[in-house]
Amino acid sequence: MKASPRSAPAHTYPRVSYLIKDVERALRAAIEAIVEPMGLTAIQYTALSVLSLHPGTSSAQLARRSFVSAQAANEMVAALERRGMIERHAAPEGGRALWIHLTPAGQRVLTRCEAQVDALEARLFERATRREAAQFRDMLLVCRDAARVLPGAIPRRAGRSSAG
Repeated sequence: MKASPRSAPAHTYPRVSYLIKDVERALRAAIEAIVEPMGLTAIQYTALSVLSLHPGTSSAQLARRSFVSAQAANEMVAALERRGMIERHAAPEGGRALWIHLTPAGQRVLTRCEAQVDALEARLFERATRREAAQFRDMLLVCRDAARVLPGAIPRRAGRSSAG
């Protein structure tokens, strides 16, 4: 009889934490292969994706949402701006903050990437039902939220990249 996940021994291998990192590395490599022919890195693709969901994002917000340091975000923003994929505008309330937006060229590149990343994600779940895929996504969200509040967990400091 197979043990349920709740009664599994504490040292079941491979560890869930190892499997999550292994999947993340494989996905990152696959995404790099998708976006590289379009002249992007996986991090730049992530930034374009974030900006499509959150137009008018500041560089600091973009860094947090793209899992990179503020310095890496500044370099990424400059590179994407030079390529005409994003533009920065002064915030309406004034101050030094600049709001970052996708340009039509950035949106076109993102759309091409998204179609291929959608196909990649579909391949991940080709042996799962829609319900299983939805449950997996829900469990990842539960695990992410739980990991963020674990006792003794080291909080992520601003400026540190967890995209590795």
